[in-house]
Amino acid sequence: EKQKEDNNSTECSEPRTMDLKFTSSRKYISISVPSKSQTMSPHIKSVDDVVVLGMNLSKFSKPTQFFICVSGVFMFYLIYGYLQELIFSVEGFKPFGWYLTLVQFGFYSIFGLIELQLIQDKRRRIPGKTYMIIAFLTVGTMGLSNTSLGYLNYPTQVIFKCCKLIPVMIGGVFIQGKRYNIVDVSAALCMSLGLIWFTLADSTVAPNFNLTGVVLISLALCADAVIGNVQEKAMKLHNGSNSEMVLYSYSIGFVYILFGLTCTSGLSPAVTFCSKHLVQTYGYAFLFSLTGYFGISFVLALIKIFGALLAVTVTTGRKAMTIVLSFLFFAKPFTLQYVWSGLLVVLGIFLNVYSKNMDKIKLPSLHGLWKKTVEERKTRTLSQTV
Repeated sequence: EKQKEDNNSTECSEPRTMDLKFTSSRKYISISVPSKSQTMSPHIKSVDDVVVLGMNLSKFSKPTQFFICVSGVFMFYLIYGYLQELIFSVEGFKPFGWYLTLVQFGFYSIFGLIELQLIQDKRRRIPGKTYMIIAFLTVGTMGLSNTSLGYLNYPTQVIFKCCKLIPVMIGGVFIQGKRYNIVDVSAALCMSLGLIWFTLADSTVAPNFNLTGVVLISLALCADAVIGNVQEKAMKLHNGSNSEMVLYSYSIGFVYILFGLTCTSGLSPAVTFCSKHLVQTYGYAFLFSLTGYFGISFVLALIKIFGALLAVTVTTGRKAMTIVLSFLFFAKPFTLQYVWSGLLVVLGIFLNVYSKNMDKIKLPSLHGLWKKTVEERKTRTLSQTV
């Protein structure tokens, strides 16, 4: 009895251990459950919280969360688009799109490093080889997109960026052998026709239209279509954080661009030009990068809280507003073909969203509309007879 009491007291005094003790006649098993703070890393512990710019949105109601996220997306991305076009409106800056991307990647790396230092979990989970691939795709997406503004109007670039579905579908057919339904095909056709119509209108009214810009933004679109899948797969497979993804992908991309500009002798002329226009280049580039970094944080929060359907709707509205403000703030030729082709692209985006959410969005069928019309007509005729 005394030995049993000693064993029991020993187990009670060490509740956080797990031991297996054997005696000649009995087996004692002591199992303890660690507390949440011990078992969960800081990254997993905050999985239910949505923190944007140090503000925990989980404390607010759903309508308030939606208002904050939408306000953040519109405010930061509208400023982002305005500053991007403002930088390229500086006389003589158009050939230096790759240098702007280099500066942008540098600022993004600094922002990511600061954010990573503010959180408790600083471990790198995603392998370095994966980050090298993601950085290469990121360089292609943002570098070609920024460079295309030296040849295209800003609204044309935005319209192209809205049509990521087209290279995604083409790659799915030829690489993975996918088959798409009639709604997806209709969405791709609407986007393609809208792009062609918008580009033709741009080539007609823009005096400095250059087909090189179309090629550059098309290549950027292809890289953008691939990078989303690679990032999503890497973050789900290795449980990586957003701040980690930003820091490593943009810092490695910074090295890529710096090496490329050094080899092509494109670094020295850009540095010389920007040193003569410090505020219009580095000053605007800092605000341009800062607003872009903040904007993506609100987009990710919107996706996490309300889903991709609502996030796509909000970002599409933001892009439409960006095009309108571009025509208002910057002098450029305008034609009604921009409006009709833009609406055709918006229709394609809606069809794409509808195709992915057919179970949530129930549109009335033609048969149902016809049946409803016939019933209303019969009811109207009967009431008139009575």
